[in-house]
Amino acid sequence: MTFAIIAAGEGSRLANEGVTAPKPLVTVGGEYLIDRLMRIFMQNGATDILVLCNNIKTEVSRHLVEVQNEGLHGRPLPLRFYIKTTPSSMHSFYELSRHIDSEKFILTTVDTIFREDEFSKYVQAFRESVESGLDGLMGVTPFVDDEKPLYVGTDDDMNITGYYDEHHAGVKYVSAGIYGLTSPSLETLKRCIDKKESRMRNFQRALVAEKNKLKAWEFSKVFDIDHKSDIAKAEDFIKSPKK
Repeated sequence: MTFAIIAAGEGSRLANEGVTAPKPLVTVGGEYLIDRLMRIFMQNGATDILVLCNNIKTEVSRHLVEVQNEGLHGRPLPLRFYIKTTPSSMHSFYELSRHIDSEKFILTTVDTIFREDEFSKYVQAFRESVESGLDGLMGVTPFVDDEKPLYVGTDDDMNITGYYDEHHAGVKYVSAGIYGLTSPSLETLKRCIDKKESRMRNFQRALVAEKNKLKAWEFSKVFDIDHKSDIAKAEDFIKSPKK
């Protein structure tokens, strides 16, 4: 299965707070963020790993060249990476979509922090959901840490009913930034790009508007590395036992 990583952001908030490393090379738990994702993807049956990084922070592309040549901790990876600076995460996804040639794939941003055991259960659930005819299985969490969270409406069966910028009564989840999708979603993405839309949340809204069958899968806690203080939070989270 294909796994894809958006790693093209500039990480300006981290830089403004004194973090000199580009976001993909921020270290959490003794690993670069991007290495942590690639390792976890390999543990969950990745046959193809796609990465988009920008052309501003060349340290990231140099590191990925090393991984291609030497493997990750000595283990060869099916890694392909592309270099382009884009105006939004949705545009980054679109650039990656040109290279996705599998029926199903999982996409994340490079700074998404989650529990590894939960991610493995999510991957298995995604495989099963695609076999049952679902168009997508989207990671959600009740934990709200984002400055501008995307709220996710669900029914009693975890079918996704809508995406909202503001909290609505009865809405329990926000987007976890983990997207399990099938190839028809790429046509929706292209239509969004053609309409000159941006932001992943608008793509997700388009999926709902076009009547795609989407379900939500609950992670106990997921958050992003947006600020320097988030690095310490991530360290504590991945080391702490699951409650």
